[in-house]
Amino acid sequence: MNGYAPSQHSLTYEETMILLDEKSISDLESDAGRADLDSRFTTTQKLLQQCLSHLHASLSGLRAAPYRSLLLRTLFFLLPSFIQSRLTRTTWAPDRLGPTAYLDGMRGLAALFVFFCHYFYTCFVIAQGWGYGEDNYHLLKLPFLRLFYQGPPMVCVFFVISGYALSLKPLKLIRARRYESLATGMASLVFRRGLRLFLPTAISTLMIMFLLRVGMYEWTREFAYDDKFMRNVQEIHYERFETTAEQMRDWVRAMFNFVHVWDWDIFAGSTAIDVHLWTIPVEFRSSMMLFLVLLGTARLRTVARVVVVLGVMAFTYRSDRWEMLLFYSGMLLAERDIVRGAHKAVVGGELPVGGATGGGGSDGSRAVRAWWAAVSILALYLMSQPDQGGEETPGWVVLTGLVPEWWSDKYRYWQSAGAVLFVLAVGRSPGWQRFFNTAVVQYFGRISYAIYLMHGPVMHTVGYAIERKVWSYTGIEGSAYNWGFVLASAFVVPVVVWVSDVFWRLVDAPVVRFSKWLETRCSVSE
Repeated sequence: MNGYAPSQHSLTYEETMILLDEKSISDLESDAGRADLDSRFTTTQKLLQQCLSHLHASLSGLRAAPYRSLLLRTLFFLLPSFIQSRLTRTTWAPDRLGPTAYLDGMRGLAALFVFFCHYFYTCFVIAQGWGYGEDNYHLLKLPFLRLFYQGPPMVCVFFVISGYALSLKPLKLIRARRYESLATGMASLVFRRGLRLFLPTAISTLMIMFLLRVGMYEWTREFAYDDKFMRNVQEIHYERFETTAEQMRDWVRAMFNFVHVWDWDIFAGSTAIDVHLWTIPVEFRSSMMLFLVLLGTARLRTVARVVVVLGVMAFTYRSDRWEMLLFYSGMLLAERDIVRGAHKAVVGGELPVGGATGGGGSDGSRAVRAWWAAVSILALYLMSQPDQGGEETPGWVVLTGLVPEWWSDKYRYWQSAGAVLFVLAVGRSPGWQRFFNTAVVQYFGRISYAIYLMHGPVMHTVGYAIERKVWSYTGIEGSAYNWGFVLASAFVVPVVVWVSDVFWRLVDAPVVRFSKWLETRCSVSE
């Protein structure tokens, strides 16, 4: 009975039975015998009740133990991955980084800055450059400084990196003339691309449906459309339908339209459930076109392939398809790096001696490094092109005048050029690569897609609630509004990063593994 010790006057069940057997019927029939027997039965009954109570407590403890273990495991899982690694004395940063790991870091910071853009522009006018109009001379609107909250050039960086990453392995196989492996690899890319892009977005938007049903969006609905707080952009705060069934039917329709491949309008397929996701259908369509060009030029000589791709890019440029132009630019940068032998492993975040990526001694010369550093600075300046009013912004009047009339999104012209130049320059700059290979930046690279998917729903629920609470203390008059926003940011930004970390481990990484598993299960054996 797990430590239970009966009192000295208590009898066990066996002792009671022996005593009962020794008594005669006549003894039991006497009043004294019945009284004595009743006393003994009462004592035994109390003993049994105590034993049953202790057994019940023991069984309850055994049943509770798995739940406590599950609770502890859940709480541990909810910790950010970098804290988990500290507690388990493991490292989440690999000792040996891949040769293109710096691109992951670059993508991570770009995703973080897109979140900053969507967070800042609800309260402040951030699209205009320094010196545009009157009283528009805030320090943070200067070129370079504005990049940490300027979303559009970061989207350009996304697309260049996507074109580079998707082309790298196929181009290596093409140059090695391993056409059978190329066919297998391209089939894998096409099969998994849709799963990679759309399955996490389906789950993230389904999570928004859940938040709507439990009232999290209603909690901040009035605040989301209050001009006193949302002074610039008021994002769509998605509606809550009368019934869950109606809400789910709406979600199914939205997801059907989201997987949009029939219309090349830049926002075709985007959903109001989360307006930030408009780039995902664009990524999918552009990826499919990139794969088509890769296959179409696979058996060409290098020079012929480059000429063909440049011709396609010229047609794309004149057709005002900036997103496809960036994907094809990434493809050319990937082949250029393969030709110069740039892709060698990076150990512990350090670059090989003799060049930015081990491409040769000339890359490591001081003059060459200075040149690529200058190119990167020029690229960052071009990426700083204001989203509005460039034709009247000091430092941008001439450049804006050079944008062709037929180019629809004027502000993306130099931003796109800057994104291509920056990815090119970083590929030849050891300093930039070391920065993007640092543990913190690589961490953001790992959770980059999760940041992109999670910052919207977190902002519209927890974020708005935090801002409302903080402004209730600081007030919103004069500079109190700005300081309240800064104070709220100290809470909102970590919450977004934390939720993104959890989503990455719970959804994003498993989706990658699932897509590979599904492909293996569905593929014919060779």
